[in-house]
Amino acid sequence: MTATSTALAPWQIDAAHTDVEFAVRHLMISNVKGRFAGVSGMVDYDRSRPDHLALDVTISVASVDTRNEQRDTHLRSADFFDVEHYPEMTFKARRVDGDVTGEFKLPGELTIRGVTKPVTFAVTAEGRGDDPWGNERLGFSATAEVHRLEFGLHYNPALETGGVVVGDKVKISINTELMRPKPV
Repeated sequence: MTATSTALAPWQIDAAHTDVEFAVRHLMISNVKGRFAGVSGMVDYDRSRPDHLALDVTISVASVDTRNEQRDTHLRSADFFDVEHYPEMTFKARRVDGDVTGEFKLPGELTIRGVTKPVTFAVTAEGRGDDPWGNERLGFSATAEVHRLEFGLHYNPALETGGVVVGDKVKISINTELMRPKPV
């Protein structure tokens, strides 16, 4: 990090204004959507050198919510996320490709079930402003697609009619608000 980036506090993910959502095919005929409520993290970057970035996000896998408790319990089990052994997933990025005030790519490393793979998010800057309490705010939306089998999420009974219960591709959508106190 440069002197500019360390002179200011890092941006904190505002969990109350952040949604981490996913969608995956179910029974080969529809999509099931869900979200993770337990999100925390920080972003440190220098506006004059956006290729110098430190982004660290942690997501509580136990916070998964698909609006179906039986399915959520199954997702927490060893068949899927195995929260007993892997309670968190993480995303870390160290650079951005493009203009952080517009649309850009955010390459990084996603870790699920102890398996780390490269993932690139397509990100759009949604705005910047000050809140009524004197904090700076940034808004972003991001999307990516991952293949769950690459992360050890192999559960997938075959259907009698052909196909499988759960699709391999998982679409991830994130809307987040970052906050940091204004310098005194």
